[in-house]
Amino acid sequence: MSDVIAYVIAGLLLIQAFFRARAALKGWKRDRSLWGAFVAFAAAWLSRTTHGRDLLNHLGVPDLAYFVKHALTIAGICVLLRYVTAVYRSDGSTRDLPRSVRISATVHRVATKASVATIVVMGLVFAFLLNDPDTSTPFFLDRHRGEAGVLVYMGLFYLYVGAAAAVCAVQWGGAVRQAPIRSLRIGLRMMTAGMVLAVLYAITRTAYLPVITFSSVSESANLGQEKVTDTLLYLSFLLWGFGTIAPAARAGRERISAVRGLLELYPLWRSLALRAPEIVRHRASTLFSRRAAKAGRLDTVRDLFFSPDPSPPAHLARWAMDIRDVIAELCRQVPADLAERALVQAKAELKPEHATDVQAEALWLRAAVLAERRRPEGTTVSSAPYPFGPGQDRDQQESTPGHSLRKELEHLRTVASAFRLTSPSDGRALLDGHPAGHV
Repeated sequence: MSDVIAYVIAGLLLIQAFFRARAALKGWKRDRSLWGAFVAFAAAWLSRTTHGRDLLNHLGVPDLAYFVKHALTIAGICVLLRYVTAVYRSDGSTRDLPRSVRISATVHRVATKASVATIVVMGLVFAFLLNDPDTSTPFFLDRHRGEAGVLVYMGLFYLYVGAAAAVCAVQWGGAVRQAPIRSLRIGLRMMTAGMVLAVLYAITRTAYLPVITFSSVSESANLGQEKVTDTLLYLSFLLWGFGTIAPAARAGRERISAVRGLLELYPLWRSLALRAPEIVRHRASTLFSRRAAKAGRLDTVRDLFFSPDPSPPAHLARWAMDIRDVIAELCRQVPADLAERALVQAKAELKPEHATDVQAEALWLRAAVLAERRRPEGTTVSSAPYPFGPGQDRDQQESTPGHSLRKELEHLRTVASAFRLTSPSDGRALLDGHPAGHV
């Protein structure tokens, strides 16, 4: 049963490491630190399993799997403390920061310097002060009961674990009230509870060390202690692992929504990006369609899923800015009465799928991408009216930029849907001044 739980915890950590790999490669120090903690702890849990122990112990060094597990745990703790510090500190200075953040930064500096020394000392004790283990039991303390060396070895390990867990518990517990999102508060509470259990685990195991070293302990008492402390350890990592998922679940929903938005906006964005490639921040791909028209779908895949943006929401926001900027440029290229014509045609040929102003905006855009450039170089042409959009309340947009962006994206999705229902002939007819059905 312990192997099953170990594999579940390791799998939980590795899944998170996999999904955070891109952010770790391209992101901030805190992203790399959290990814490193997941990988190190997952490897430690895998070395704890029966197969992991057998694989490492067959290398010829008795109890090597236990030392590897402990060393990986210390490495994971070190980068986890680095993550905790980086989350709450934006620069290298700790001035004007809450006391808990300053304490975290101090503990991280000490832990970083001490981690290598701790592993070295534990390695020396492991190599020279521990006797051959009692292989009849899988428990490390029981395998070396009565040895003074195990008191030093595991004492250093539990001190490191307990101090780090206490720092994380204080930091995450104090951040709960300031968390603006419900899922983040839930995640922080779970992570805090996990660290509290880790502190209890370290205290319980530390208190048991002198007992098993200097006195005789019955087999039933030893098994009872192992069950209690193992339960604390399992619950600690499960709470921490699922706690880190809780905020990520909201981010995952946002990414899925952003990908849907990208799929919806793509035909409109690509039409505008090809019409004014000098305006958009990253040009629409024509790498494959230039070589074969049927390969245009590969350009679509490249535009959608191989973006230089760090995330789908950032990708979607860039497309919204591109669309807005290209429209501003097209207003200088189209006839001054194009919006009026579009509204008249939308009213005359109103389709049930969309409102009149949305359909008129789609017709305007369809015509604008076909309009000839009419601004001679070196001259200034006044912009044509563009009476469309999600709203023009400037004060509200400046005070709530996130709300403004959401409203704009919702509006652009609707316009993109209407744009897909139009055709180049509709745009050409609008430019020529008569309905498409009468061309």
